[in-house]
Amino acid sequence: MKRRGGKMPSPQARELRHKARVLRTTLLFWTLAASLLHAQPIEVKVVAHGDGFQLLRGGQPYVVKGAGVVGVNYRTLAERGGNSVRTWGIETAGRDLDEAAKNGLTVALGLPVAAERWGMDYDDEEQVVAQRQRVREAVERYRNHPALLAWIIGNELNHGMKDGRVYDEVNALSRMIHELDPNHPTTTAITAGEEPIEVVKEHAPDLDFISIQLYGALALMPRYADEWFAGRPFMVTEWGPIGHWEANQTAWGAPVEMDSTAKARRYLDGYRELIEPVLARGQCLGSYVFLWGQKQERTPTWYSLFTPSGQPTAAVDAMQLAWSGQHAPNQAPVIQAMRLDNHTANSNVTLVAGGHYHAEFTIHDPNGDPLTYRWHLKPESTATTDGGDYEPAIPDIPGLMDDPTRPTITLQAPEPGTYRLFAYASDPKGNTAHANIPFRTTGP
Repeated sequence: MKRRGGKMPSPQARELRHKARVLRTTLLFWTLAASLLHAQPIEVKVVAHGDGFQLLRGGQPYVVKGAGVVGVNYRTLAERGGNSVRTWGIETAGRDLDEAAKNGLTVALGLPVAAERWGMDYDDEEQVVAQRQRVREAVERYRNHPALLAWIIGNELNHGMKDGRVYDEVNALSRMIHELDPNHPTTTAITAGEEPIEVVKEHAPDLDFISIQLYGALALMPRYADEWFAGRPFMVTEWGPIGHWEANQTAWGAPVEMDSTAKARRYLDGYRELIEPVLARGQCLGSYVFLWGQKQERTPTWYSLFTPSGQPTAAVDAMQLAWSGQHAPNQAPVIQAMRLDNHTANSNVTLVAGGHYHAEFTIHDPNGDPLTYRWHLKPESTATTDGGDYEPAIPDIPGLMDDPTRPTITLQAPEPGTYRLFAYASDPKGNTAHANIPFRTTGP
């Protein structure tokens, strides 16, 4: 095949061009690496402002409109109006910071501080010294990166803590970090509740601010701002839907998950009605929505703004509207109903093993796009992990649906046990709606 206007280049010419491209790419990489190596940090500090507080980044007010990001390109966050990322560890910290800088984002970097529920003994000097050295090395390595916003010293260390000893160490780490890096503030992230707030106030006064993580307790935001954090700066480093521990349960103890359309309404209303007012009063420094990506936590969809295959849901559209005031031009499908044997998720659905049952997923697409469907059947989760700790993915149960690519299916009920039926609908751009129904089966 000939190129338009001339002959096909010779093999030697193609090889030379390839080498030139490789050389240009290599030079670009090392130029970027050198610039980051000698980069000057951008100072970030917490200052009093009126009756409240604010972050100053490079001397300019900076309100965090962020997300915890896992497995999704950072560009998606910037395109939707977000400005910051939070992480939970340093395994990929260099790449995270570089990717954030490339997309105009900042990073609240999670530091490797172990919880007591993982077996960490804060009375064991050897363990404490080793952990302190890991934190020191991370701070020395990343403290001058221009995308760095703040240091998060441990995540939800209050889960399973024996006493306040863990936060004595958080305070010691904060002091060490301030000595190594005077340009970035320190915080620690705790779960909802007055008790952990008081423990951190008492044991870790060196922190620049405290971070709270709220799900159903987001409704208590005014109380957090006016009472428990009165006169103190704070940030919300995780917030999202009703937690699985807070949700309605079936008769056999399975939590009932909101569908993706209901979650999107909660994200938008939660931001506008509960977060924005405390931001406007200067009582909160910003927030990170959870989770800009996907993870298995009781279900693969509970906290995930994206599907396991990386497709955005209506909650992503909701956050774009919350952050930027602009609707997404092509929005996710809207769920009208999901039913199994003519019952909804809150109906304690009970089937007879081996029986055949009708299931339907009724969807409206706001852009009039054609939709594709897929269904998945999984055993109910038996996980007992706490604090968002790792849960393995749950494999599908195959062979019990007549055609899992239609909006309506016939399901053959599996052997006696507890299960969950998932339905997804996607438009041609990948925007996806999802819902699920927990159910149990009994013997004939």
